[in-house]
Amino acid sequence: MEQPERPPYTIEDYGFGVLVILVTAAFAWLLLPYFGAVLWGVVAAILFQPLTARLATHLGGRKNLAAGLMLLMLLAIFIIPTLLLGASLVQEVSTIYEKVRDGQINVPHMLEQFRAALPDSLERMIDRYGLTDFENLRRQFGAGIANGLQGLAARLLSVGQGALSFLAALGVMLYLTFFLLRDGDRYGALIRDAMPLRPHLRDRLVSNFIVVVRATMKGTVVVAVAQGVVGGTIFSLLGIEGSLLWGVMMGFFSLLPAVGTGLVWVPMAGYLFATGQVWQGAVLAFCGMFIIGMIDNILRPILVGRDTRMPDFVVLIATLAGLQIFGLNGFIVGPVIAALFIAVWNLMREIKNSDGLLEPDAIDIEEVEVEESQAESPSSEAEVAAHPS
Repeated sequence: MEQPERPPYTIEDYGFGVLVILVTAAFAWLLLPYFGAVLWGVVAAILFQPLTARLATHLGGRKNLAAGLMLLMLLAIFIIPTLLLGASLVQEVSTIYEKVRDGQINVPHMLEQFRAALPDSLERMIDRYGLTDFENLRRQFGAGIANGLQGLAARLLSVGQGALSFLAALGVMLYLTFFLLRDGDRYGALIRDAMPLRPHLRDRLVSNFIVVVRATMKGTVVVAVAQGVVGGTIFSLLGIEGSLLWGVMMGFFSLLPAVGTGLVWVPMAGYLFATGQVWQGAVLAFCGMFIIGMIDNILRPILVGRDTRMPDFVVLIATLAGLQIFGLNGFIVGPVIAALFIAVWNLMREIKNSDGLLEPDAIDIEEVEVEESQAESPSSEAEVAAHPS
């Protein structure tokens, strides 16, 4: 069967293409103030839409009820606990900052204790590199800690002061999530049909996008929450000041592969050893290596699997770049963009190595030819069944 010739593109066609791009860019610019709300709404729908569909089936096809129940579940399990955690974190950071400012937590004295416990070899190394002005170093480091806590407290308080915009963003996210949970399949089909890609490439990319988002959320957020909760609990049991803050920091740093939570518990364990709190330092080092660190090694392969696992250096660079560009939302956006980059170039490699995919609509043409050949000989299968060889 010969492929029908396509009419040549005209100036009107190119003009319409430019119009589509401009209107899409304008709509994206319009959504920028609520980028985070839209992003989290889409992510929540991608994660929980299959569960919502199954719930709707058990409820006799009542999609509104199923989506409403799922939204209530998200509020009870994720959103309300996150808001309570944020309020507690604001209070704890403010309390620690007040203690540092009033001298109840004497950071320079802690550094002096640490230096006094160092072995002679490390002290000679400090002298060799010209770090002899330890008093100045203590003042600078102590001031840096205080300024950092002050900045963190101010940032957290600014979030609370912007309660109106926060509530508006939360409302947009919940509103969008409800409709995406209810009609996600229909909206997804409309977007797939409108994408200017060949069907087999389009379906591969959409499928890869959904898999990557689910893998990123399961393998990143769940692991971060688990490591933060376990790490904060261990710090609290050891009597370390600010265990909630340290737990949140461990959860945040767990987003970085390779180093992760070690950026928090390793220096703290070293400080405990250096200041004579040997058993606390030993317990923290043991728990850090064999409990906090192993959470990532155990949970991530179970939740993510090996099919969507990217190289650690790609995840690290994409996460850091995403956080730099998009803020907190970047820990999703960065790895997703990196995964789609890899998926697109994998498809390009497959296209180059496959003669069939290089021809336009080759797969569709072959399927049509097979169907026509079967239609021309409708009795062939019956004849074979009646007279097997």
